[in-house]
Amino acid sequence: MVLDSLARPDPIAPADPSTLGGEPRLLALRQTFPALGPEFHGTTAPQGLPQPRLRLVSDDAAQLLGLRVPAPDDPRDDGLRALWAHTFSGNAAAADGSAISTVYAGHQFGNWAGQLGDGRAHLLGEALAADSSQACGHDWWEVQIKGAGRTPFSRHADGRAVLRSSLREFLCSEAMWHLGVPTTRALCLVDSDLPVRRESVESAAVVARLSPSFLRFGHFEHFSHSGRHDALRRLLDYTVARLYPQAAQAANPALELLRQVAAATAALIARWQCVGFVHGVMNTDNMSMLGWTIDYGPFGFVDAFDPGYTPNTTDAYGRYAWARQPGVARWNLLALAQALLPLIGDEQAARDAVEDFADHFMPAMRDGMQAKLGLGAARDDDPDLVQDWIDLLAACRADWTVSHRQLAHWVARPQAGVPAALQQQFAAWPQRLQDWLERLRLRLGELEPAQREARAAGMLRANPCYVLRHHLAQAAIAQAQAGDFGPASRLMTVLRRPCEEQAGSEDLAAPPPPDAGPPVLSCSS
Repeated sequence: MVLDSLARPDPIAPADPSTLGGEPRLLALRQTFPALGPEFHGTTAPQGLPQPRLRLVSDDAAQLLGLRVPAPDDPRDDGLRALWAHTFSGNAAAADGSAISTVYAGHQFGNWAGQLGDGRAHLLGEALAADSSQACGHDWWEVQIKGAGRTPFSRHADGRAVLRSSLREFLCSEAMWHLGVPTTRALCLVDSDLPVRRESVESAAVVARLSPSFLRFGHFEHFSHSGRHDALRRLLDYTVARLYPQAAQAANPALELLRQVAAATAALIARWQCVGFVHGVMNTDNMSMLGWTIDYGPFGFVDAFDPGYTPNTTDAYGRYAWARQPGVARWNLLALAQALLPLIGDEQAARDAVEDFADHFMPAMRDGMQAKLGLGAARDDDPDLVQDWIDLLAACRADWTVSHRQLAHWVARPQAGVPAALQQQFAAWPQRLQDWLERLRLRLGELEPAQREARAAGMLRANPCYVLRHHLAQAAIAQAQAGDFGPASRLMTVLRRPCEEQAGSEDLAAPPPPDAGPPVLSCSS
C-alpha cells in the first residue's frame, strides 16, 4: 500500500497568529493531495474578495478546529474578525499560493459530462481536529472555500458564488448536521460588495466548509474513463489509507472500498428520505466517497408531500425527485463500480457489491420510518401500515414535517383527541386519516401509559419541528441582501435544536403560506 504515511497526519502545532512568518494566520494547514501527482490538481491562487466582511460563523464548526469565534459586536475582536474575513475570503491563500483545486469528471443527469473539477472551490489544506470524538473517526478536517474566484477547472465561469446561494448552503449544511444527516460542515460565511452577474447582478460571497474529505465518485471516473489506471491505483490507495483503512486488509481493496461506499451511501439516502430532503442534483460528481451530503444547489425540504417533487428547474423529468433518490444512488454506485472495475477485475463481484445497496438501504429506511411512527421493532404487517401512511400523505399533499410532528403529539396524548394541526393537513380525506389512526392505535394498544409516553418521546426525537423550509431561507436571504443578517442568525440558532419546540419560534415551525407553490430553484441557487 503506497501513501501509507498520509493515512494519519503528523502532529501540527496549533497556529499562533503572532508568530507565523510575518502574516497572521488562524490555522496551521497542510496539503496531502498534491502528493498524488500534478495530474490530480491545479494551482491557481484564489482571487479573494475586496473588503471582505465576516457575516456568520457556526460556533459548532469552529469548535471542530479549536478556533475562537469573534464576538459580533465587541470592538476588542475587530482584529480577530478581520483575520477571519481575510482567511476565509481566500485573500490569505492568494498571498501564499498554497491553495489547490482538484480535477474530477462525472455523469450529469445520467449523461457522461467528461472532465469537470473544482470550478469555484479552493482547498486550503487540512487541520488537525481539535477533538477527535467530533471528527467522525477522522483526525483532521479539510478546509475548503467556495466562491473565491476562477480555478483551472472553471471553464467559462467566473468561479464566484453569490450571497443568495452561499447563505443557503451555509444554513442547510449546518441544519442537516443537527438533523443527524452526514454532511460537509459550514464554518463561516464572508461577503463583499463585489458585483457578480447571475440572472441579475448580485453581491459575492464565500462559504468556508469542512469535511474529512471532499473526494467524489467523479474523481475515480476521471482517471478510469481516460485510461490512466496507474493514477487510478494511486487514488485508490490514497482513499483507502485515509478514509477506509480497514479495506486495505481485504483480498481486493478496490472491491471492499466499493462495498463500504455503498453501505455509507445507503445510510445517507435513508436519512434524506426520512427528513423529507431532496438534494436536487445527484450527479456522480456530487456524490461523496464518504457517503456524506455535498454541494447544496437546488435542494429542498418537502412541504406538501409529493413523492415526485424535485426542486431543480433543470430536472424536467424528475430524475432526482424524492422517491427516485434511492434508485439514482444505486445508478451512481454502478458508475463508481465501472470506474473501479480496472482495479476490481471481476465484473460480477462489482455488480454484487452495488446490489448490496438495497440490503443496507431497506433496513435503514424501515428503521427510520418505524421510529417516526413510534412502531418500535418491526412486525410483519408494519410495511403496509407505513406505506399506507406515505400514500395518505401524498393523496392529501400533507406537510411532511408538520404531519409527523403532530402525530407524535397524538401518540403521547390520544385522550386529547386528534390535534387540529394534524386534522388540517388531511382535510381532503378526514375519514382516511381516522381509519389509519385507528390502525395505529390498535398497533400501539398493548403499551402501558409509561411505554406510550416513552414511544412518543422517541417520535419527537425522530421528527423535527424545524427544517430549513424554502420560504424561511428566502426571507433570510432577502434580509441579508439588505444588510440584515439577524434573521439568518436567528434561523441558524433555532435549527441547531431541530427537535426541541422553542418558545417564540412558532413561525419557523409553520408550513409555508397556502398560496406558496413548491420551491423551484435553478442551479445558480
